Amino acid sequence: MGYRFFENKECEYYPCHKAEQINCLFCFCPLYGLDDCGGNYKITKGKDGRWIKDCSDCQLPHNPETGYDYVIDRLFG
Repeated sequence: MGYRFFENKECEYYPCHKAEQINCLFCFCPLYGLDDCGGNYKITKGKDGRWIKDCSDCQLPHNPETGYDYVIDRLFG
């Protein structure tokens, strides 16, 4: 998988998603700012009372087979 995937099991936040494998390359999802990212997210109130995008149930960018290509296509395709 090379540059398209790496997993940091030593991270203090690992595992951040419920998945067998997590692509830590997209630790902070580059699609977060898109309203139509295509991922499984919900809008919730943050600790400060502002509405935020909760992506904890999304595994789109973390899929070892398709995640990298999906993100690149959404950003530059």
